[in-house]
Amino acid sequence: MLNDQKIEKFRQIVENKFQIYNSLFMSLPYDKMTNIGMLLPFLYEESKEGYQVGKSPEEIVEEFFQKHTELKSEDQKTELLFKIIQYIERQVVLFDSIEDAAFQQLHSESDSGTVLNLYERASQEHHLTAIRKKMDDFAIKIVFTAHPTQFYPNAVQRIIHDLRDAIIHDSVTQIDTLLQQLGKTPFVNKERPTPLDEAMSIIYYLRYVYYQSIGELYRKIKQVYGTSNFTPSPDIIQLGFWPGGDRDGNPFVTAAITLKVAEELRISILKDYYGHLKNVRRRLSFRGVSDVLEKLSKKLYASIFQKDVKISAQEIIAQLDEAEKILVEQHNGLFREVLDDYRDRVKIFGTHFATLDIRQDSRIHQKVMNDIFVKVSGLDVDSKSNDEKIKYLLESDVILNPDDFEDEMTCETLKSIYNIKLIQENNGERGMHRYIISNSDEVKDVMNVYVMMKLCGYSEDEINMDIVPLFETMEGLDRSEEVMRTLYSDEVYKKHLAKRNNKQIIMLGFSDGTKDGGYLKANWQIYTSKEKLTTISEKNGVKVVFFDGRGGPPARGGGKTHDFYASQGKTIANNQIELTIQGQTITSVFGNKDQAKFNFEQLLTAGIENDVFKSIKKDLNDKERQLISELADISYKKYSDLKAHPMFVPYLQEMSTLEYYGRTNIGSRPSKRGAGSELKFEDLRAIPFVGSWAQLKQNVPGFFGFGFALKALKEQGRFDEIKELYKGSDFFKTLVLNSMMSMNKTYFPLTYYMRNNEKFGEFWNVLFSEFELSKEMMLELTGYKILMQEEPINRKSIKIREKIVLPLLSIQQYALIKLQKNEGDRDTYEKLVMRSLFGNINASRNSA
Repeated sequence: MLNDQKIEKFRQIVENKFQIYNSLFMSLPYDKMTNIGMLLPFLYEESKEGYQVGKSPEEIVEEFFQKHTELKSEDQKTELLFKIIQYIERQVVLFDSIEDAAFQQLHSESDSGTVLNLYERASQEHHLTAIRKKMDDFAIKIVFTAHPTQFYPNAVQRIIHDLRDAIIHDSVTQIDTLLQQLGKTPFVNKERPTPLDEAMSIIYYLRYVYYQSIGELYRKIKQVYGTSNFTPSPDIIQLGFWPGGDRDGNPFVTAAITLKVAEELRISILKDYYGHLKNVRRRLSFRGVSDVLEKLSKKLYASIFQKDVKISAQEIIAQLDEAEKILVEQHNGLFREVLDDYRDRVKIFGTHFATLDIRQDSRIHQKVMNDIFVKVSGLDVDSKSNDEKIKYLLESDVILNPDDFEDEMTCETLKSIYNIKLIQENNGERGMHRYIISNSDEVKDVMNVYVMMKLCGYSEDEINMDIVPLFETMEGLDRSEEVMRTLYSDEVYKKHLAKRNNKQIIMLGFSDGTKDGGYLKANWQIYTSKEKLTTISEKNGVKVVFFDGRGGPPARGGGKTHDFYASQGKTIANNQIELTIQGQTITSVFGNKDQAKFNFEQLLTAGIENDVFKSIKKDLNDKERQLISELADISYKKYSDLKAHPMFVPYLQEMSTLEYYGRTNIGSRPSKRGAGSELKFEDLRAIPFVGSWAQLKQNVPGFFGFGFALKALKEQGRFDEIKELYKGSDFFKTLVLNSMMSMNKTYFPLTYYMRNNEKFGEFWNVLFSEFELSKEMMLELTGYKILMQEEPINRKSIKIREKIVLPLLSIQQYALIKLQKNEGDRDTYEKLVMRSLFGNINASRNSA
């Protein structure tokens, strides 16, 4: 009944509004687009009916031209297709805005996973003391990455922001005007954004969404859980930042860019403080208090606009403490809560706003270390082992000058290490305190960073950095326990860890893990790796924090994030929940104040629930472990066979949009590692890899091998065991439901035409057979009649979005077919593929 009510509410405030406001498009003064609104339904119907009877996208589009237009020339036809793409892109924006505007009405303060809901549950079960104890030493951290899955230029994002507000207030005139603006605003960047552009795009959200949402959420947590002798730590919600610091595979991120981004973060938070202080001063206009606050306001202003003036968080707090003393002693503490709220923001955001991380690939570091070794020792690079090089360099008293090196990467790497001290001076130590090493699978990968810092003149006491290995391949995950065991017993590293309060951050890569091992195997491997790393860390007296490199869709570790973290048992350290978000996930999950606050709450309560409300369903017994392990191994074998198929990479190259990701102006980073022209699987970036499957509406990384594994055990007469596992394990259930989400966004009829392709027909049938099998097996396992049966609103949202973009998918496939046949103007059809790529990604919201 509750589900029926939710669906009806969604229909009224989302679906109906979309129909009403969508009609405004019909009258908009778009150049040469006056008849698009009338033609689009015909292309939709031709697509919907055509795919059901097995027609190809080429047949569907050509029949659309023939039946519903009088266009004859190729130029006229492709011009119309471009106009349709523009029209649909704007429909997607409208639907996004309507759905976001409805967020508050579809969610309440007491929903499951909210701070209030947790309080009510804890009160009833007498767990409030345990919750406060957990809060005392727990935090969530969202790390914004620079990965290119956000296709809206900044101008469009600002229109979306205003459009959402206009829809909340049902201002038809304002909506009409904004849709006109949207119609005349380009959706495509003329030039590829720089790392600084990417940083500024996310800083916009920091300033106008997170400053308020996190500040308000912290106030709520204090009000609900605070007592006379307990105040939740302001560190309970933290932000991290990768644009400008993430150098892995991005040659455009230089040491100078990192400095610039750090400065922009510092200035941006000071601007928020300055603006907020105006409101504080409006209330605290009392003698003595106003003088202190005016002085603070002037110092903040000078720190924003004068390079030689700096202000620290401690200095701001000291002046606020001074103002509070006068307020209490002379003015009865009137409006003290206003001052309190302001000071809390300063404690949360410091002068850094978000922690800027440095990230680089371990293989790059090794090249740099080899270069340094040759320079310092005068010996041949192969004269000593890597461990011997580390020992030799640690014992040397050389201080390196970056400018002494000819190799640009060595010079830049050393410069970025020298900059750490400067950034920490300006932004505070919280401004930069982590160095992340991608593709870590050896001890040297961590020690190389420590050695480089020593060689840049940092004494042991000055290395105020957490060195973070990122284990992301199956091999790296396999070796992670041994790597950390060795590091924990290394005297040099032990000493460093002691100075970092014996806290070790370990990052695990869901995106590359899934790409490498398949959906089920990657998730299980990460789960068991976390257990082993928890055990080895606790044995060595180290507090381990897991940092999850997660993307938007389940194929990259996304999906039901709250359920995922709430499902992890006591065998995995739960000191902090930390994960990456990027692109579409920023806008669709944390894109406005209400959404951000709600989803921050969901993460926070998931971590607290996990410790306080221990459930048998969370802790796997030996039998369940054995069963998941068997399923994971069977699915891994199936996925590995697929990767080894001679058509795997050629299929993605020739039949998908993979080749076009790197040619769109959506991000500063190249779409693959390595400079060679030959495309190798290991060089593929996870985002274009997963995104290309999503554009084909096949979503292979989100399910492939899962159904095969379920069927294999069913044939052994063990399906009842799996049903028991599904009912008894929150972790396994979450994996199943997330995989269902991937399959629900799958539409194989779009590519039915490929089944007869001479080169790829057999490969396509392998994919389709596994999809059909996975769907059949999961429905049988869950007892559902349809995918995502228990999530009516999400299912409905996906259905509407899929309907909006179906014509776009037809156009994209039509253009790809023309390119495969080498027909018509190649440049035009390539542009059609790339333009339709944007709308498809934006509509999916978490496809890459």
